[in-house]
Amino acid sequence: MTKVMELFHRPDAPLPAEADLPIRLTRKAPREAAKLLQRYPEEVAARALALVNPALTVDILAFLPEEHRRRIAAADLSGRGEQWIADRKYPANTVGRQMDKPLAVFAPETTVREATERLRELVKRARLHLAFVTEADGRLLGVFAFRSLLFAAPDAPVASLMNPELASLRPEMSLLEATKAIVARHHPAYPVVDEEGKLVGMIRARTIFEQEAFEISAQAGKMVGVEAEERVSTSWLRSFRFRHPWLQLNLLTAFVAAGVVSIFQETLDQIVVLAVFLPVLAGQSGNTGCQALAVTLRGLALGEIDRLQAKSMLKEAWVGVLNGVFVGLVAGLGMYFFARSQGSAAPVMLGFCVFAAMIVSCAASGISGASIPLILKKLGADPATASSIFLTTATDVVSMGAFLGLATLLVR
Repeated sequence: MTKVMELFHRPDAPLPAEADLPIRLTRKAPREAAKLLQRYPEEVAARALALVNPALTVDILAFLPEEHRRRIAAADLSGRGEQWIADRKYPANTVGRQMDKPLAVFAPETTVREATERLRELVKRARLHLAFVTEADGRLLGVFAFRSLLFAAPDAPVASLMNPELASLRPEMSLLEATKAIVARHHPAYPVVDEEGKLVGMIRARTIFEQEAFEISAQAGKMVGVEAEERVSTSWLRSFRFRHPWLQLNLLTAFVAAGVVSIFQETLDQIVVLAVFLPVLAGQSGNTGCQALAVTLRGLALGEIDRLQAKSMLKEAWVGVLNGVFVGLVAGLGMYFFARSQGSAAPVMLGFCVFAAMIVSCAASGISGASIPLILKKLGADPATASSIFLTTATDVVSMGAFLGLATLLVR
């Protein structure tokens, strides 16, 4: 917020009504933000985009007509406009998509006096943290912090100030890989180089963490079919279009669970008390599966899991068995007393059916929660996308099928 106010309180600042435009852009999905941006002159739009996450800037510009997009890029006085256009060639959630243009770039023979004079002009256009030293062909040699200029001789070359060991990133790296590479470092920005070592951009540390935090915040919605693009400000029609297909899929999978129940219709007709405990089994096994799903998705987000792992699934199965035993004891006792109160002829056996079915369903739910996101990833899909919909189907089918199957075999 401070950065926004600093920019818009300069002598050439736009009208106060435009001062909150960067914040308004960050609160909208890219499509809605692009519509809002079209109402402002290109100069105002460029100043606002310079203050938001570069990845969001690229996404917003993608929804504008080509000519309008280039006019906004050309109107940016900070020199980042060309970088916005160049970043579009990189996939989402990569370092290349988040890059800023490295403005403070110097040849190794540049003197401290010359660098200082140039920096005085550059800081008027953008907030800078590091300066980069490159060869004539663009190959990165090192970086130096601005404060080092204060203690250097005016005629000393900037090459004498540079640190050649600062970690550099590659544009094709994922945000997760970049986060791991810089998490133990404490630099405000990092150079981005291509395979030949040439400087192609820079990325701020806060940009990486902001975007990664946004991706993590979107996971909960993806699990139930809510697109990452949807925000509170998204129109009702677009929200409907985003969500409704997943609800239709959920309905289709619910029919599968209903089909399993219909197989045991005669058992339900004869032993009506079974219907009372179907939601209990489905609910408990569903929660068990969601716990395993949450742990697996977190492992994927942190890079702890990268493929189907039997060890992980065995662990979740064992945890599910343990949970099923203790929850099943309570549920089995509940079925026993309820069946007796209803005058059932076999309350003990019904209680045992609940107990055994709870163990089976919780174990299967743990395996499903651990395997579904990994299978989706192996198929090339987002592991978080609608995972809970598939998980719900698996848990319902197993829990209801096991319960009604046992009752059919042991009680009827």
